[in-house]
Amino acid sequence: MTSPQRLALFIDGANLYATTKTLGFDIDYKRLLKEFKGRGNLVRAFYYTALIEDQEYSSIRPLIDWLDYNGYRVVTKPTKEFVDSAGRRKVKGNMDIELAIDALELAPYIDEMILFSGDGDFRSLVEAMQRRGVRVSVISTISTQPPMIADELRRQADEFIEIMQLASRIGRDPTERSDRQRPLGFEDKADTVRARYAVEKRYGIRQPNLGDEDGVESP
Repeated sequence: MTSPQRLALFIDGANLYATTKTLGFDIDYKRLLKEFKGRGNLVRAFYYTALIEDQEYSSIRPLIDWLDYNGYRVVTKPTKEFVDSAGRRKVKGNMDIELAIDALELAPYIDEMILFSGDGDFRSLVEAMQRRGVRVSVISTISTQPPMIADELRRQADEFIEIMQLASRIGRDPTERSDRQRPLGFEDKADTVRARYAVEKRYGIRQPNLGDEDGVESP
């Protein structure tokens, strides 16, 4: 009897958020995990995102907490603020190195890497994984203009999967789109509690009772 393929998910959180926002649907991370558990032996499911640490409230925190308790390995780091050549303040939160290191360390223990990102910087990582005998599937979209996936990444991958083909299996009910929130926190502090509930609803987290603002409960 043939052993099931050993899979690992690597989710570039910011890139996936931008992709699904452009396409107009939201990811249901509970359904996403179920979908890929049905495709083989899911060894790991990584989710990478940067966080703004000095904000009183981050809209992505409920999602991070839920993922951490429900089958995902969450990897975060604080963003860095800098001033560009035009004097504009910008925030940087690139997680490419963290994702690449985890993938290369896990390579001997998996048969397939499934990368949720269209970032062309990952082309060299995909090539390195292939040299180690790991098949690499990349999930993004070419349905937008311009496409959300870099051409060099798409060409390097063993398989490109159009995320819109998965939307019916890993997406949330489209009637809940109005609850979509920005990935890095709300500036209006008066909306904190309301925003928290909206994000929890969006990602399939059962809302806590009023007044219980600190607890994140599972679905």
